[in-house]
Amino acid sequence: MTPAALPPLREVISRHGLAPHKSLGQNFLLDLNLTGRIARSAGSLDDHDVIEVGPGPGGLTRALLDAGARRVVAIERDHRCIAALSEISEAYPGRLTVVEGDALATNMERLVTRPARIVANLPYNIATPLLVGWLQTEPWPAWFDSLTLMFQREVAERIVASPGGKAYGRLAVLAQWRTRPRILFDVDRRAFTPPPAVTSSVVELLPRAAPLAEADPRALERVVAAAFGQRRKMLRASLKSLGRDPLPLLEAAEIEPTRRAEELSVEAFCALARAFTASR
Repeated sequence: MTPAALPPLREVISRHGLAPHKSLGQNFLLDLNLTGRIARSAGSLDDHDVIEVGPGPGGLTRALLDAGARRVVAIERDHRCIAALSEISEAYPGRLTVVEGDALATNMERLVTRPARIVANLPYNIATPLLVGWLQTEPWPAWFDSLTLMFQREVAERIVASPGGKAYGRLAVLAQWRTRPRILFDVDRRAFTPPPAVTSSVVELLPRAAPLAEADPRALERVVAAAFGQRRKMLRASLKSLGRDPLPLLEAAEIEPTRRAEELSVEAFCALARAFTASR
């Protein structure tokens, strides 16, 4: 089989019985013009391995291969999709590796040869934990050159949010600490099968050569989670969930105890994480 001989995606879905499962967060993209745009948004894929999570019937998979990816590693949990992806593998000999399994439990770095990128229409139910896991990669700089990912618009806005707004929170701090994120474009809900209830957005996250400020990633995660866990409270109260007196931590980080989480910059959270690490 050649790429030109691959059947339309709707035919693939029908033939393999791939009705999307809500429990798996599946919303398939069938518009090949749109999947091509997403693939192109990831930049030149020549000489790159690409990780794709949740390929489903393989619309974006085809686009990534057509865009010149050296190899695509597609991680798919739904056994029903494997046969459909195997047809794509036959059309692009040696360039598609299909891994059946849970992306959250997969060591992706071991599956690729650098340089590598991650491009995916993420299943909505695992999108945030996957992103946080990639952002906590050690050592840093990460093994991937870039992340080009589809999220619900609300999640995308939280990733790029600035201090002071309601959208600013845990995701913004973690993402902006180690990457430079930006929303590339929106995708109308009608482009999906089935249509989700909300608009989606494609987000690019480019890893920084060095984080904005020094901090242990696990300590930063704990501090940020505590601060935003009770975001309406002052930090002197919300940080008590860390299990120690927050006042010395705030003093060491030179942060007023009466401030609230949404007022702090990423650098301020890093200072707080350093104080937390030093106190243990």
